[in-house]
Amino acid sequence: MYLYHFGLGELPFTLTPNTNFYLPMTMHDEALAVLSTALQTGEGFIKVVGEVGTGKTLLCRKLLNEIPEHFVTAYIPNPYLNPDELRRAVAVELGVKQAQRMSVQLLTQRIQTRLLELHSQGHSVVLILDEAQALPEDSLEALRLFTNLETETRKLLQVVLFAQPELDERLAKTEFRQLKQRITFAYKLRAMNAHEVQQYIHHRLQVAGYKGAELFPVRICQNIARVSQGVPRLVNVLCHKMLMLAYGEGHYKMTVKLLKAAVKDTESIEQGSKISLLAFTCLGGLSALLLVYYTLVVK
Repeated sequence: MYLYHFGLGELPFTLTPNTNFYLPMTMHDEALAVLSTALQTGEGFIKVVGEVGTGKTLLCRKLLNEIPEHFVTAYIPNPYLNPDELRRAVAVELGVKQAQRMSVQLLTQRIQTRLLELHSQGHSVVLILDEAQALPEDSLEALRLFTNLETETRKLLQVVLFAQPELDERLAKTEFRQLKQRITFAYKLRAMNAHEVQQYIHHRLQVAGYKGAELFPVRICQNIARVSQGVPRLVNVLCHKMLMLAYGEGHYKMTVKLLKAAVKDTESIEQGSKISLLAFTCLGGLSALLLVYYTLVVK
């Protein structure tokens, strides 16, 4: 691998949501601020929506790591569960004893008893679901009923949904209007701009231990931003492939040639972005030729 070649302590562009690589960009800081405010004020439902690869899971892990100590968290990373499985998953997370065969009413009652117990101890309980767009429709309704568990002054269970935009499409349906009305705080993650992509790349290299000369020049970062459309996951994929290709060819600086090879090898890059990179490269070459012509002929 290219670690020794570039003097790296670890891989800088893996797809695992490692919070050590978290970069406090404006959009993520804003999302965390929304989440913090909503949780502290005891809101029932909070939603964070973003396209595939925009950093929802990393943000989710960041929230789990930094949530105040008085919160008890129930984390469900894969919510493709029917209502009974969802209830049982919540029960497991909260430490509720359950039998193999238990009625919905009894299990719900035990969950409520546990929530009241935690409330009496000064704890707030938050259920965090990643990839919430995968919840079956009947499980969405079961989730809404969970938030009916409350005291006279406060919800016993708060719910944070991290999801792709498909969740909004489902919540727009008439049958989910009650659930949609309960979402009092929401934030939509956007893609990174070119400057943020440059910061992102340099930050991850620095965290991974890189101390050498500039690996990714500004122009290369701009091209990466263009073809990846600012999606962090695609930026990671392209940068990782470029580093592997550079290592294989003995290079110590990223080039357009390496980027084009990485793009060609990445199916998730849209065809329009590939054409855009080709056009940009051609224009760059034309500009260089015109500059040479101006220098040699006009002057």
